[in-house]
Amino acid sequence: MPEARSHRVSPQRFRAALRFVTAALCAAAFIAPAAHAAAKRPVAAKKTQSSADTSKRKAAAPAAQRNAKAVPAKAERSVRGGKNVVATIRKQNGKTVVAVQRRSVVRVAEAAPRLSYGQLAGLHHTGDALDLKSSAALVIDQDTREVLFSKNDHAVLPIASLTKLMTGLLVSEAHLPMDELITITQDDVDTEKGSSSRLRIGATLSRGELLHLALMSSENRAAHALGRTYPGGLATFVSMMNAKASMLGMKDTRYVEPTGLSSRNQASAQDLALLVNAASADATVRELSTSPGYQVEVGNRMLQYTTTNRLVKNPEWEIGLQKTGYISEAGQCLVMQTRVAGRKLIMVFLDSAGKLSRIGDAERVRRWVEAKHMMSPSMQAAAQHIAGD
Repeated sequence: MPEARSHRVSPQRFRAALRFVTAALCAAAFIAPAAHAAAKRPVAAKKTQSSADTSKRKAAAPAAQRNAKAVPAKAERSVRGGKNVVATIRKQNGKTVVAVQRRSVVRVAEAAPRLSYGQLAGLHHTGDALDLKSSAALVIDQDTREVLFSKNDHAVLPIASLTKLMTGLLVSEAHLPMDELITITQDDVDTEKGSSSRLRIGATLSRGELLHLALMSSENRAAHALGRTYPGGLATFVSMMNAKASMLGMKDTRYVEPTGLSSRNQASAQDLALLVNAASADATVRELSTSPGYQVEVGNRMLQYTTTNRLVKNPEWEIGLQKTGYISEAGQCLVMQTRVAGRKLIMVFLDSAGKLSRIGDAERVRRWVEAKHMMSPSMQAAAQHIAGD
């Protein structure tokens, strides 16, 4: 019987076998998913073939039939996930797909307010005894021409709708028929500031109604239509405005149109006091400018207008004539002829900051005049000296 032999495995052969087994296990780890995917490929191929057959059949079918058998859109819905976050959820190939979108927020900074001419010139930094908010002011006794208060009264500034006081005075003095009908046209539309108006193109009113609206509620289209229909046309009317200003001694005044929308309509407080004095002598201008409200019929509509000066309705005030104005270049403006403490006064306030500041300035002046009326002559002289500084 042959003798059994023992076999020793060399370390080199053992390591080679170990490497072989490790490589086989790694290959199996990668091959298994590939095999699983390969098993699915025949099904996908069948679907692809089926889709190709379907496409051929659809190509042969009429266009209307293809549209009728169109695949419905994927179901999709949106869910808000907080401020500026939106999640879109939809079904795709049997799976739920969630797409999160963060919407960018665009913040628009507010435009800085435009500075008026008075602010640009630094007139608002001028102090005064009454702490007025207007950069230019003048208070005159209409009978004696005594200057009770002044502040930058020679400064030439845009006057906005104070312009309409000259417009109204010229129309009234021309003695044109007040019942003549005037139609608003495209020429009366504001192209200077783009302001709106309740008087539509094609609206027809009498000259008297347009004058009333221009002086009481500062209607721009009404004022422009009055100048446009003046004998000789708009250019002639503007020339007449400047000629009248020159005749009244308004040396620093210039008009380029009849509404005041242009910042090139300019004057000083001194000049405007002269205009108020002249206009207060016209009964029509006095009556219409101090009207608290007015209703006009335009087509099948009734339009209700009110005054732009709230002091007209204030029983503490006795106002004989008034006009307000505003554009950004001019600030808030106000002129009045009024009676305070038994005195007929002309008040001019230009380039006031804030919607109610011109009214506040007028109230300050009235209280100051009333208080001054109660003073002794020596005290009045001291107060006048302080106000004039």
